[in-house]
Amino acid sequence: MRQKIVAGNWKMNKNLDEAKELIEGIKEEVKTGLEEGTRVIVAPSFVNLESAVKNTEESLVEVAAQNMHQSKSGAFTGEVSADMLTNLGVSIVILGHSERREYFGETDELLAQKVDAALVNGLEVIFCFGELLEDRKSGNHFGVVESQVKKALFHLKEEAFKNIILAYEPVWAIGTGETASPEQAQEMHAFVREIFAKEYGKEIADTISILYGGSVKPANAKEIFSKPDVDGGLIGGAALKVEDFAAIIKSI
Repeated sequence: MRQKIVAGNWKMNKNLDEAKELIEGIKEEVKTGLEEGTRVIVAPSFVNLESAVKNTEESLVEVAAQNMHQSKSGAFTGEVSADMLTNLGVSIVILGHSERREYFGETDELLAQKVDAALVNGLEVIFCFGELLEDRKSGNHFGVVESQVKKALFHLKEEAFKNIILAYEPVWAIGTGETASPEQAQEMHAFVREIFAKEYGKEIADTISILYGGSVKPANAKEIFSKPDVDGGLIGGAALKVEDFAAIIKSI
């Protein structure tokens, strides 16, 4: 049975005090009414990770990093390694987010290296992928997604996928207020699952969780999450408000 997951990517938002307050609110909301087996993950900025790990101890909330460098250590000013994350008690990292691809030039080849480094260090990976608006309009959205997934992940052995969570994020629906329709989300999630079935077999395809990311809100979460191949969400803006994030969690 696939895990149901709601992960909040806070991006470059919330100072230390605000992050603590948000975590306390989320912890309170998920004390009750959480469907058994559902995972709740928050991804604060690097400077708030240590505090977040401490503040979520003995709670149902898990902590993820938003990114990491592929190297073990070295002269990479401003970067953070997998070992630094695990030493803080972080066990999950988001890789391949569209903003990292667009603003920081991350390629599929680089992401393959980051995935390898994360897995070697025992980190679970939330791997993001998705097409631009022009890809969707030109009908090339399936090809783009297939290429991103294969180049970054298909060098892995089967056992690696127990530590991989996928997150489909149509770039045209991130922070724009636009959302892929539940039918569009389901269509792409089913397509990705079929790619995995062809390469790694039905068992892996059926057990890997695929999240949807792209302007998920309390008003549309339940319908999106009701689709058979949508296993939860990677939430941006709505993850910054306790009441909105809680409502999305309870929609799964």
